[in-house]
Formats: sequence, structure tokens, C-alpha cells
Amino acid sequence: MIEGHLMVEHVHLLLSIPPKDSVAQVPGFLKGKTAIHIARAYGGRRRSFVGQQFWARGYWASIVGRDEVAVRRCVQEPEKEDQRLDQLTPMPL
Repeated sequence: MIEGHLMVEHVHLLLSIPPKDSVAQVPGFLKGKTAIHIARAYGGRRRSFVGQQFWARGYWASIVGRDEVAVRRCVQEPEKEDQRLDQLTPMPL
């Protein structure tokens, strides 16, 4: 993990993934391990979690190349980026 920021509704992460790992495997692995850890540490759980969900399904991923500075800024200051995007989104009628 290079950068990270925790929001109320979601998490922003800038990760470096080795070429041997697929982009689809990493979020699933992170979600699974963190859900188990949080349930055991804060929920008093000791056994498996069949049929329960902690994280929402899905994720958003992008490859970062020359724009790494811009992506890093979005991860460090997500509230500003969310406000900027909200201003660009037309309000529903």
C-alpha cells in the first residue's frame, strides 16, 4: 500500500501490485482478510462468516502511469475530489 484514506462510505487506496497478481484478485483478498480481522477484533467473532457480508460488492481500479501525482493527490485529499466531482454532476430534476 502506497497511500490510503478512510472515508465514511468508502476507502481510497493507492496500491502497487506485482505483475504476477491480477487486479481482480487483490481487492477480493484485501476485503476478505480485513472483514475477518474486523469481525474478530471488534465483533467478538471466532468462527467462519458464512452468509455474512462486511464490504459491498465491487471495486474501482485504474492503472496509474504518468498521472501518479494526480492520483496520489486524490487519495490524500478525497473530500476535495468528491466536492469537485459533485459540482460537475448535474442535479436531477
